[in-house]
Amino acid sequence: MKITFFGTQPYDRDSFDRANAAFGFEFNYHRSHLNLNNVALAQDTDVVCIFVNDTADAETIDRLAAMGVKLIALRCAGFNNVDLNAAARHRIPVVRVPAYSPYAVAEYAVALMLALNRKIHRAYWRTRDGNFSLHGLLGFDMHGKTAGIVGTGQIAKVLIRILKGFGLNILAYDLYPDREFAANEGVEYVPLEQLFRQSDIISLHCPLTEQTRYMINEKAIDQMKEGMMLINTGRGQLIHTEALIEGLKKKKIGSAGLDVYEEEAAYFYEDTSDRIMGDDMLARLLSFNNVIVTSHQGFFTREALDNIAHTTLQNVRDFSDRRRLTNEVRPGA
Repeated sequence: MKITFFGTQPYDRDSFDRANAAFGFEFNYHRSHLNLNNVALAQDTDVVCIFVNDTADAETIDRLAAMGVKLIALRCAGFNNVDLNAAARHRIPVVRVPAYSPYAVAEYAVALMLALNRKIHRAYWRTRDGNFSLHGLLGFDMHGKTAGIVGTGQIAKVLIRILKGFGLNILAYDLYPDREFAANEGVEYVPLEQLFRQSDIISLHCPLTEQTRYMINEKAIDQMKEGMMLINTGRGQLIHTEALIEGLKKKKIGSAGLDVYEEEAAYFYEDTSDRIMGDDMLARLLSFNNVIVTSHQGFFTREALDNIAHTTLQNVRDFSDRRRLTNEVRPGA
């Protein structure tokens, strides 16, 4: 089968080329992100493989179907950028990689927490300029503090175990709580409002749905502890950015670690250093010394890339062999 990849970088090509030694598919790589303007690049292909910043909306899927595309393969866990109803209407299955390395993202969330708490990013730049003062670098002991974990999937469970090792108390919220896990790990499931009120650190690990879009908004921030830390390694639109900026200005939010951003597609994974930034909200976030913004790199480990490539190609193999698609996502998922 022929697979056309969109939004690829050199590291994608390396990992997929290595994995393909066991599958033997034909590849066609494109650097550009899939959208209605370049969907013609998928002509004469069986499978379109996309990532988080590609756009598979209804019009794009209509065009893919007209060109004879048989499968949409996501090389990521999230699928909010795909119109599942349009895909189902054209009988085009959509498959994803539900778990590539929960350790990669969980460990990255902890890295953001530690860097923000101990101001490592600020200390790094100071010492490069010969400034070895400690003013403004005061942190707090994480031991004994309370972490609120929103969503308790595989990544969150790894994160919880790591944070338990630091001696944090864990509150959790999930529409579908795992009571057995909570009992074994000493985790307390609480209503979202209680989690907001009692947590010193809040980390987001839920999928982006209509119910979770902008769940961190002005009302939610008002309920949070003064000076709390907010971490988002999930999806950018879980946070209403204007509300976040206001929370930072009022010092309601003491610090924020963002590996995702609601309008990230125009910037993330690209070098835009020679251009004036046109996104005022992103520019404002970058101006805060208590905010770390990174370019959706939480997944970015060797192990994760290899797992992504293998699972994606196995999804395609299952489809071509007419086996059950264990990683298929359908409308209403």
